[in-house]
Amino acid sequence: MARARSVPPAADPSELLAILPLFPEHADALRDSGLLDLALTHRSFSYENGAVPHNERLEFLGDAVLQLAITEELYTIHAGLTEGDLARRRAATVNTRALALIGRRIELGRFVKLGRGETLSGGREKASILADTMEALIGAVHLACGQDVSRRYVLDLMRPLLDSDEVLEAGYDFKTRLQEIAAETGAVPVYVLTGTGPEHAKTYTATVTIEGVVSASGEGASKKDAELAAAQHAVRSLLPARNETLLPRG
Repeated sequence: MARARSVPPAADPSELLAILPLFPEHADALRDSGLLDLALTHRSFSYENGAVPHNERLEFLGDAVLQLAITEELYTIHAGLTEGDLARRRAATVNTRALALIGRRIELGRFVKLGRGETLSGGREKASILADTMEALIGAVHLACGQDVSRRYVLDLMRPLLDSDEVLEAGYDFKTRLQEIAAETGAVPVYVLTGTGPEHAKTYTATVTIEGVVSASGEGASKKDAELAAAQHAVRSLLPARNETLLPRG
């Protein structure tokens, strides 16, 4: 009989507290409340360990705290931007890719308590898990330390995105923007996908077309990444003719 593959446990969360932008008294409050452990508990761990509480409710709360903090900051620092421009900058800051980027910078994946299957399938590096856990941590800080602390915590974490257009553009939602552009013409983007290579190492190519407007292609290791690359190329090709930039300055 084959021996089951061992799965290392999550790292000690006290190491994470040393990384997070919190004053010692706030880090202590987060730990002592039990909310830190809850924020780091993924539902896959819960299902494999007697249905212990997991972090999805905190994620729900953290999403709202994050949205408000970023919205207020953008409104304050970009006084010259329109509502639509502010919305695009916010969307580039609070989406899954951007949150996962920050999560990787603080090595968040090491600390998430995952089920065996999720761990073995690379869950510690999955963008969706990192982003969801980031939101859960924000919710935990909000409950343990209050609104003023959680707002400062969000802005300290997200400052690299807010201060860098290059980093912000890495989190830009190109597929949604392409849909917005298409809607102006009454059309919809149509994606066509092809895949090449062996099953374990396929490369996908996506071609997106808005009839009479644009057609562009992109490649990726997954269908989602290929579609995103195609949308990115399409949006970038359209911006000069529309006299637009991705993220207008205020």
